[in-house]
Amino acid sequence: MKKAPLLFFVSIALITNSHAQETKEDYPWLDTMHQSIASSVNSSAMWFDDFFALKEFTHNEQAYGEARIRLGWEPRSRHFNEFETRFKIRVKLPNLKNRVDLVFSDYDDDRPNNDIQASGNNAFEERNRFSLALRWRSSPESGLSHRIGVGRRLQAFVKSRYRNTHLLSEKTNLHWETSAYMYSSDGLGANFSWQLAHSATKNSIFRWNNNFYYRDNSNDWLWQHSLQKLTQFDEKNALIAGFYIEGLSRPNYHLDEYLVSLRWRKNALRKWLFYEVEPFILWRRDEDFKASYGIALRLEGYFGDS
Repeated sequence: MKKAPLLFFVSIALITNSHAQETKEDYPWLDTMHQSIASSVNSSAMWFDDFFALKEFTHNEQAYGEARIRLGWEPRSRHFNEFETRFKIRVKLPNLKNRVDLVFSDYDDDRPNNDIQASGNNAFEERNRFSLALRWRSSPESGLSHRIGVGRRLQAFVKSRYRNTHLLSEKTNLHWETSAYMYSSDGLGANFSWQLAHSATKNSIFRWNNNFYYRDNSNDWLWQHSLQKLTQFDEKNALIAGFYIEGLSRPNYHLDEYLVSLRWRKNALRKWLFYEVEPFILWRRDEDFKASYGIALRLEGYFGDS
C-alpha cells in the first residue's frame, strides 16, 4: 500500500512532462475518477442535509461537499520510507442555514498548512488522526466558530476558534487566530498564531509565521516559526522558499528541528490536480543535528462542486 502514492505520483508526473500541451480530451480516466469521487462526496452531503431537514423549512440550495486528498513520498537520508497521505472532507448543510458544516479528516487542523511538511516529525499528527466534527458559526462570514465531535483516538472534544485579518497597508496584512479546546482524555489545549504577509511585487509575497500550541496532557508549548517567500510565475506554477524552526518549552525552551526547503507547486492536466516537488535539508535534535538531505514529492486533488 505504501508504494501506491509513489507509483501514482510518478505516473502523473511522467504524463505531464511528456504532454506539455494537454487538452481536455486527453486522459478521460482522470475526469471519470474526479466525477466518481465528487459524486460520492455530494451524495453524502445531501444525505446529511436531509437528516436535518424540517418540513416547515424550504430552500433552493442543494447540499454539497468538497474533498481534498494528498499523497506524498518524502525520502531523506537515513529515512527513505517516509510516506504521507491526507484527506479532508467538508460538507455544507443549507438546511441549517449554512451556519453548520460537517468536517471529516484524517488529521486535526490544530496545526496550519504552512508547518514543516517535510520534517518527518509526525508524532503530533499521529495523535490527531481522524477527526469528525460539526462546525457552527453564527453567520457564514463570522470569524468565530465552534466545533463538537470526536478525534485523537475517538476522544470526544469541543473547540472554539476566532480568526481575523487586518490590513496594515496596501501591501501588508496581519492574519491571526486563537482557539481553545478540550478532549475527553487529553484535557485542555490552546493555540495562538499570527502571520504577517507583505506583497513585495505583483507576483511575490513574503510571509512570517508564528505558532504556539499549549497541550495540557504534556503541560508544554509546541512552537513554530518560519519565513517564506512565495513567487507565482504564472497561473500554473509557483515556488515557495522557506526556513522553518520548531521546538518545545519543556524541560526548557529548546529547538528540536530546523529545515530549509524550496517547494515547486504545479497545476497539471486539470484545474483540480496539483503536484509538488520540494528538495530540503533537515536538522533534528534526535539525530544530533546532522544534516539530512531529502526531496518531497506530493500529489494533491480537489473534488466537489461549490
